[in-house]
Amino acid sequence: MSKAFRKEPDGAEQHQVADAAGHPLRAKVKNYITPAGLRRLRDEQRFLLTRERPAVTQVVAWAASNGDRSENADYQYNKRRLRQIDWRIRFLTKRIDAAEVVDPEAPRHGRAATQVFFGATVRYANAAGSDRVVSIVGVDEVDLNRNYISWVSPLARALVKSGPGDRVVLHAPGGTETLEILEVRYQRITMDPFREPPGAEAAPKADPPSGD
Repeated sequence: MSKAFRKEPDGAEQHQVADAAGHPLRAKVKNYITPAGLRRLRDEQRFLLTRERPAVTQVVAWAASNGDRSENADYQYNKRRLRQIDWRIRFLTKRIDAAEVVDPEAPRHGRAATQVFFGATVRYANAAGSDRVVSIVGVDEVDLNRNYISWVSPLARALVKSGPGDRVVLHAPGGTETLEILEVRYQRITMDPFREPPGAEAAPKADPPSGD
C-alpha cells in the first residue's frame, strides 16, 4: 500500500544489501521506492526468470554435451553467466520483498504536503545563489543525469523535513554547505523502463530434421 514517507527513528534496525555491482549498501529494512521503480525491478526479475535464465540454462546443457567441461569455453562462460543471473534474481527478490511503495502523486496533508520527504522534488539554492532541482527516490532508482538522488544520500538527509524558506546544512566529504529551500513539489517521477540488455543470451536452436 502506498503511504507518505515516515522518517525512521534513530537506531532503527538496518541490514546490508548490495547494489547492481555487488557493492554493499547500508539500507533500512524497508526499501522505499516509487511505483515506477518497483515496476522496473519486477520487469527485470520477470525477464531473468522467464527468458534469460532458461536460455542460458539451455546453452549450458548444450555446451556440456560437447565434451570435456574443463576445456569447454562455452560451458565455462555460460556457467559463470548462470551464477551471475541467479545472484541478480536473489538480489531483485530481496529488494522487491522489502519494497515500501511511496507514490509521489498521492494526496498529502499538513506538513507532508509542504516539507521534504521521500518522493519530493526540491528546488534549492546554494550560498552562491545557484539553483538546483533534485528528486528524492529509492536506492534502486538513482539517476544522476536526471538529478534523482537516493533518500539515504547526505543531500537527501539534509533536506528531509525542511520547507520553503528554510536553510539546511549539508555535510559532505568536501565540507559543509548551507542551502536555502526555495520550493517543494510532489509530482510524478518518471523512470526509464527496464530494457533487455545488449548481448542477452539466446537459447541455441534445435537442428532441423534430417528428412532421412
